[in-house]
Amino acid sequence: MSAYVYILQSLKNSRFYIGSTADLNRRLQEHLSGRSTYTSFSLPLKLVFQQEYPTLTMARKIEFWLKRQKSKTLIEQIIANQKITKSF
Repeated sequence: MSAYVYILQSLKNSRFYIGSTADLNRRLQEHLSGRSTYTSFSLPLKLVFQQEYPTLTMARKIEFWLKRQKSKTLIEQIIANQKITKSF
């Protein structure tokens, strides 16, 4: 089973949201319909990045690593390159 790390950007306030999931389409629909509490206040949202991983465990590790960096510059570089190069 594969999983994804994804980045959404708010078209309202330009803020980024980082997440991971095993079902990207379902999760995006939750965000876009306002069913995700954290992002519901930032609608509308745009998917600006996605990267596939072999397992959800790996995707979660990357997600938490990215969130701990607290770096808008790093997120913007990942979006521009369309690739996360960190490995665990």
